[in-house]
Amino acid sequence: MIPKIHRQGSKTVGLIRYLYGPGTHEEHVDPRLVAAFDPLTPDPGRDPQATYKQLQQLLDQPVEALPKQRRPDKHVWHLSVRAAPEDPVLSDEDWAVIARRMVAATGIAPEGDEAACRWAAVRHADDHIHIIATLVRDDGRRPRRHNEARRAQTECRSIEADYGLRRVTPGDGTAAKHPSSAERHKAERLGQEAASRELLREHVRRALAGAADEAEFFARLAAEGVRINKRLAPSGDALGYKVAIVGDRNGAGEPIWYSGSELASDLSLPRIRKRFEATADMPEPPLSLERGGASAPARARHFATEATDTALTSMASRDDGTAAAQLVGVGEILDALAQTSLGATRSELREAAQHFERATRSHTRAKDKEMYALRRAANQIVHSGTALGRGQDGAATALVLDVMILAVIAAARWHAARSHAQQAEAAQRAADHLRAAYQATTAAPLAALRTYGQRLPAQAKQRYANTVRTAVPHLADRLQAEPGWDALTAVLDQADRAGHDTAALLTKATVQRELDSADSVSDVLVWRLHHLGYVTPPASAPRSQRPRTAPAPVPATAPVAHQVVNRPRRR
Repeated sequence: MIPKIHRQGSKTVGLIRYLYGPGTHEEHVDPRLVAAFDPLTPDPGRDPQATYKQLQQLLDQPVEALPKQRRPDKHVWHLSVRAAPEDPVLSDEDWAVIARRMVAATGIAPEGDEAACRWAAVRHADDHIHIIATLVRDDGRRPRRHNEARRAQTECRSIEADYGLRRVTPGDGTAAKHPSSAERHKAERLGQEAASRELLREHVRRALAGAADEAEFFARLAAEGVRINKRLAPSGDALGYKVAIVGDRNGAGEPIWYSGSELASDLSLPRIRKRFEATADMPEPPLSLERGGASAPARARHFATEATDTALTSMASRDDGTAAAQLVGVGEILDALAQTSLGATRSELREAAQHFERATRSHTRAKDKEMYALRRAANQIVHSGTALGRGQDGAATALVLDVMILAVIAAARWHAARSHAQQAEAAQRAADHLRAAYQATTAAPLAALRTYGQRLPAQAKQRYANTVRTAVPHLADRLQAEPGWDALTAVLDQADRAGHDTAALLTKATVQRELDSADSVSDVLVWRLHHLGYVTPPASAPRSQRPRTAPAPVPATAPVAHQVVNRPRRR
């Protein structure tokens, strides 16, 4: 249940006309009074003799009783209370009780206060009510409304529990502002997929992902196709910025601008500059990640895998400032991946990035320097170009998605441990979309990988079975019994042909993190071996020729979806 306190107004009858009228899109059905300060309050919706004017005069009496110089300029208070779409339809009697609880909780009409403000609750839809009140009490004083929005939220949490409604996660005041109903209706009229506020927030995030400096940020923002209006100092330096969707104009034909801070608190220019300061002069990736003849998108994704894997350790530390910075960096990598992927993977990554955006903000102060490696990785992903969904690019995308799932789940746990309910829920939803993106990415290469393993000659299969039994004897029986065994032997064969010491590589893969609680150990090891084979120099020269019985080449491998519990798993 969501309460919303609207802007105060000066015309009581104007709001009454809206509440009892047809609505801007004929959406108001059977408007009627469900509760009021006085049981005898006239109801223009059900009583043919009652008028809007009568209701207005009754509500405004305490205001009119004051001398003009003491009357508040904006005396009309407006609260809407909306149930979730999946909630049962409440009766008028239920909404009447809810209305009384809300005016009591917000200080408009405390229970038992005979001189409280006058109010009325109108229902014109199944899922919500509107409460109108005038902000002068019957004794001429003003109501005590300190922290009314927070108290309204608290009361709604109690109402949800009492009526068995969907439990909305409490916020901490760091969420971006949601679009108003008017903004949503306008987006529908314009044929936009979302409200301008939401589209602009995504455009700014995309432009910011891995941007090295202010110039690159604004250049990429312009490339997004949005209008930009900078506020400049006499020196020519930017003091702030505003953005607008092309074609979104007000009644006077002017663009509707949103400042960065109006989109989200961390998108103001001063906050953005802190990210640039933390990652000034980004160097090229280490040489160990440039090897192997991989494409630029693949190299960038391997580097992001390393950076994100390292960040996982930071999230588990006790330093909240470091973890908060890593969450911002993970968000930038998600935005970077979303704009450089294709097809279904791109769609799911975009959804994941939009959800995780909420998880990047809390009251914990981030140590900006700690997001250095992740922002550098995001920068390389953006500048490496679009990754293909097959071959090396597909495998590298799957690798980074695998570790991103772990990072996002770790973020959900980190937030949950600190009672950041909205952020934890947002991270869990992001993880769901990341899993879908992973499945979309790995389906074809995994099928090829399994075929590769199945076609290996019996002698090679036995050799790799012996390697597994030597390197990880405690896991050998389990690995050979799992459906992923063929994929694992395929990766071992590829590592062997590249000149790697497969036993040493396998041992290194098993000690990275625990495996006992994994649903599929072979799946986890496929991912680890593939990445270790990329970043580890071979122990010897690659074999120049394949045995006559070797299977035909197949596309570059991709890791199987991770299931490891030690690395965070979705609960």
